[in-house]
Order: sequence, then C-alpha cells, then structure tokens
Amino acid sequence: MAEFAIAPPPVPTVPVEGETGGFPVRRILCVGRNYAAHAREMGADSREPPFFFTKPADAVVTPGRDPAYPPRTKNLHHEIELVVAIGAAGREVSPDDALGLVFGYAVGVDLTRRDLQNAAKDKGHPWDAGKAFDDSAPISAIRRGSTPPAGRIRISVNGTVKQEGLIGDMIWNVAEIVAEASKLWALAPGDLIYTGTPEGVGPLVPGDNVEGEVEGVGRIAFTVAAP
Repeated sequence: MAEFAIAPPPVPTVPVEGETGGFPVRRILCVGRNYAAHAREMGADSREPPFFFTKPADAVVTPGRDPAYPPRTKNLHHEIELVVAIGAAGREVSPDDALGLVFGYAVGVDLTRRDLQNAAKDKGHPWDAGKAFDDSAPISAIRRGSTPPAGRIRISVNGTVKQEGLIGDMIWNVAEIVAEASKLWALAPGDLIYTGTPEGVGPLVPGDNVEGEVEGVGRIAFTVAAP
C-alpha cells in the first residue's frame, strides 16, 4: 500500500443519473467561444479554430451544493454549457471515432471572474485567475449516452432568461471538440469537457437563484452563496 507524506485529497465526484456510483473527475477542459453570437459579443471572429482552457477537478460544484461568490472580483459571470464526460481513453482520434470516448453528458455553468479575465487578456497573461478558481464549475448529474443532444440550452437568473440557444448552434460539434482535444491531450476516463456558451453572458451577485437546462440532458439549479 502506498504511503503519503500528507493525507491524499478526496477525488471530486459527479453523480450519474439513476446510478449509485459516481463519476470521478480527472480534469476539466473548457472550449472558448464556441457559439458564433457569443464569439461576436466577446469581440472575436465566429469561425476561429477551437481553443481550450482548464479548470482544476475540484472546481466542480455538484447538485445540492451552492457555489460561493469568489474573492477579488466585482464582475462574476454565468456561462451555461453542455458538458461532455469522457469514459474511454483516446489520443489523436478522428471525429468519426470521437463519440466512442463519450460516457455521457451533463449541464454545466462556467463561472467567470470577468474583470480578472479581461485584465489578464489586456496584459497577455494566462486566464487562470479569471476561470480556474474554487467553485467555478457547477455541474448537474451526468446522463449516460454517447449521442449528443440537439435541443435548447438556456439559463435564467431569478426567473429571467439570460442565455438561450441551440446545441446545434455550436461552431464545433461534440465529435469535433473531442477529436481536437485528443490532439492536445491524451484523453482518459474522468475528463470533463465544457463545450462553450451561447450569447447573453452576464453578472451574478450573492443571493441570485440560477437555473439552467440542456434539453435531453438535464437541469442545474443553485443559489450564489455569500463569499
């Protein structure tokens, strides 16, 4: 049995719909600007190649827990996303084979300290402080299945719809995203890929009630907790 100098941290685990066993999270990859309208609102071209950033595995906020409003920001934003859960290993896979790596799908919210992200962009610095902070990746239970959904994606804040679109509006579809990611990393069971967000991203404050949905996948709901 391996011995450690300190107690190893717990493995972040996301529930699987209808099952007792959970999905252990290895890492989180995120796709930027994958809906044309959102790319435009962020000041980018609508068909640039997909690019990725990361969040730590322990950024996940599972159902029943509320994310805390993070420190050092005055402009926390919501970004509703379809999440792909990877269940098989693969490297340099083709889009035709990519869905064979998929375990299932979930609804996620990429929480973003927009002011810190923008400051980093202006200086040419990494985005980590703006994207990869504690409680920055709320997620629903994972629904098994490899076929990507094609329905609506939406999020509301305090009952008002803020973002709404179609999964089919993604610039790069699920198979293309998984294939592209596999060129940059050796994908493995436990990886999560947040696939991008439609237009309408906006601010959250403590006490806001957030509800999101991806048709055919599930729902997510949480309240932004005090810092």
